[in-house]
Amino acid sequence: MLNDLNVKVGPQFYRYSEGAIDSIPELLQEHAASRILIMHGGISWEKAKPFLTKVMNLDKEIIYEQYNGECSYNEGYRIAEIIKKNNVDFVIGVGGGKLSDVVLYASHLTNTQFGLIPTLASNCAPWAPLSVMYKDNGLAEGKSEHVKRQAAFLVTDPALVIDSPVNYFIAGIADTLAKWYESDLILEQEKFRDEPFPQMARFAARMCKEKVLKESEKAIKDMKAQNISDEFIHISEIIFAIAGLVGGLGDKYARNTAAHAIHDAISAYLPEVHDYLHGEKVAYGIFYQLALEKKWATIDELIPFYESLHLPKSLTEMGVYPMSESTLKNIIQLINSKKKVHLLPVQINKETLTTALIDLENYINK
Repeated sequence: MLNDLNVKVGPQFYRYSEGAIDSIPELLQEHAASRILIMHGGISWEKAKPFLTKVMNLDKEIIYEQYNGECSYNEGYRIAEIIKKNNVDFVIGVGGGKLSDVVLYASHLTNTQFGLIPTLASNCAPWAPLSVMYKDNGLAEGKSEHVKRQAAFLVTDPALVIDSPVNYFIAGIADTLAKWYESDLILEQEKFRDEPFPQMARFAARMCKEKVLKESEKAIKDMKAQNISDEFIHISEIIFAIAGLVGGLGDKYARNTAAHAIHDAISAYLPEVHDYLHGEKVAYGIFYQLALEKKWATIDELIPFYESLHLPKSLTEMGVYPMSESTLKNIIQLINSKKKVHLLPVQINKETLTTALIDLENYINK
């Protein structure tokens, strides 16, 4: 029996379909929202506004505020001050993953209800009960967990999501693929095989892997053609919803391990990778984790998929390897400090973590 499992299923209400955003006024009424703050991005906001006509025309006080582009503690505090100063009782976040995360964090600080309208499918941030935190300069700074808080709604329209950058969609595909490889060794252990919620998490993670490998290339092709196909719907929905269920149902045993840990480490110590999207760095992280587990055959199986989506397979391909010995030590030390990495049933120490990094570079570059 697991006594330390925090199950966070997801938003109170979810809908992803044509015209779904028109249901938000009714949802706001259900939550007695009267003073609303709409946090938004830049380009994504211009694309989203035509879908929000019914929301923007509500007979309620609505404040509009553009966020600064980073999910940082400072930005969270800034938004929290806006909420408190204007007696806001409901926040709506319209944008991508970082915006979703900073809205979650600011709503946590002020104990305010919030809903999310993703404008792209690049990660599971709109669903997951945590905020990935960055410094104001974009370098990684950890995360803030909120298992006791959830969105009042996650609602969006595929016609809005499909009109977003394809590279973000591909990054979301990679981030979603990681859900299986990061939880596989943990959840296959005997102690989890009769545990209902971890096994539900494992089922969701397997769906992430199988759907991504089967339907992603068609979904990307359809996105480029602006064709809202079944494959595009399936993959985008899996990216921001089903992927979030993995960690929501399995908690720390299914959330993320080495692939995300090395994402955090290179994001913290290698400013040169800042131009790579979260999911692109996690894609490399999947290969790093498989190298740590010595699953070279699995890497071989994934290489054609990676190459078809132009995902990075090594730090060399990202232009940051070789690196100085001090930088390598800092990266390894940060990975080793993550408790989640030590949940893997393999030997984890500075030596094995370093060996995996070097061995992967040699393997990919041979």
